[in-house]
Amino acid sequence: MSKRVAKQINSFKYKGEPIKITLGTLILTALCILLIIMATFTQVTIKHPYLPLDTFTFLSQDVTEYEILHHFIKSYKYIPQIPVVFFIVALMGRKFGILTILGYIALGLFFPVFALGGGIRYLFEYGFGYILAFVPAIFFAGTLLKGKTDFLRICLISIIGTATIHVLGILYMLFIATLRHAPMDLVTSWIFSQSGIQVLYDIFFTILGIYLGRQTRKLLWIVMC
Repeated sequence: MSKRVAKQINSFKYKGEPIKITLGTLILTALCILLIIMATFTQVTIKHPYLPLDTFTFLSQDVTEYEILHHFIKSYKYIPQIPVVFFIVALMGRKFGILTILGYIALGLFFPVFALGGGIRYLFEYGFGYILAFVPAIFFAGTLLKGKTDFLRICLISIIGTATIHVLGILYMLFIATLRHAPMDLVTSWIFSQSGIQVLYDIFFTILGIYLGRQTRKLLWIVMC
């Protein structure tokens, strides 16, 4: 192994300063893997006002104030896995972020840490493509996060990163459906459940995740050195 390769393996950079793989960074990586697992099995109920397509038809009917209130309040059960992934890349950087995701994937191929279980057979699950897509999404996000990041840049990273995960996840889903000769209505329902309104929530909470990750990175800089 050349000295250059060895140096690349043993040292990363943050703002031009070397970050060596230490006990602290390994512990932080393990904690981030645990954070992804926790987010995978965490379901948050989100309620917010919205305007449904049947707004005018509904208001023209004889309805009570209680019915009106609940008709314009949307309740959504959200799993914050994707925002947590981007929180990690904002915290750890591109290389350590990819290392964290690869560790999570490797762990899931032996233990039930994915949403529907785990093991080698999970490679043929419809949703596994979304997990694999974390790697290129982190690569792009980590690259764009280098240097100064303002709000617009964070929004751009959130949109590109989230779109990468969902597009690649859908393509993988279609690939598995083709292998299984699954009916199109089943595939459509899977796509809608995984990448329907979920995309908008992912973008919004990813913005928060990236911002929190950058702030936490500053606080934990001494640990990463």
